[in-house]
Amino acid sequence: MRRTLMVAVAALALTVPQLAKAANEQQVVNDAAVAVQRLSTGSGVAANARDLLSRARGVMIIPTLVKGGFIFGGQGGTGVLLSRDPQTGAWSYPAFYTMGAGSFGLQIGVQVSKIMLIIMNDRALNAVLEHEFKLGAEAGIAVATLGGGAEFSTTAAGGADIYALAESQGLFGGVAIQGGIVKPEVDNDHAYYGPNVTAQDIVVRRTVKNPGAEALRTALRQATRTQG
Repeated sequence: MRRTLMVAVAALALTVPQLAKAANEQQVVNDAAVAVQRLSTGSGVAANARDLLSRARGVMIIPTLVKGGFIFGGQGGTGVLLSRDPQTGAWSYPAFYTMGAGSFGLQIGVQVSKIMLIIMNDRALNAVLEHEFKLGAEAGIAVATLGGGAEFSTTAAGGADIYALAESQGLFGGVAIQGGIVKPEVDNDHAYYGPNVTAQDIVVRRTVKNPGAEALRTALRQATRTQG
């Protein structure tokens, strides 16, 4: 029985991101721009987000992370990864990623969250780029979970490699992303930029462009320049 439950949870963890992946790539990019504006506008946690973004090496935005279920639960969503040039502050074009996780317990409800993972250094950015990345489980990569409307101090957070900010609504009353799996979506990259394009081409080498992503890049640029 226990093994059956574990298999079911694992299957759900894989299924949710696959369903989310069906969303149109441009819609994901547009929603990511809205999420940036939402998570970086105002005081408190938003002010800290702007400070972190101004010093970041990259950012991953999951505009809609869905978590729901009765007894069995899973969470997943499609998002984008961009890098920030440390010299010029310019943001790359977005590569597509999914986040997924599974859980088991007494759960009733559906929760929709906006997630922003602010990546502070090359080590963390490379870890996300190079392979399937598990939040909170990669050696040497410290993840600080922040958000839920609460204010925080970037210095008190302990100098994490990745800061996770979340805005959530629904019956679960919070987002647990520790243990979440982040992985590239190659098919989405190909659909948005052309065949044979890799995440490294988009985020590191910056050899491809898509004008549909300019609003997202502008939102990030404005977020890093907004004060107060």
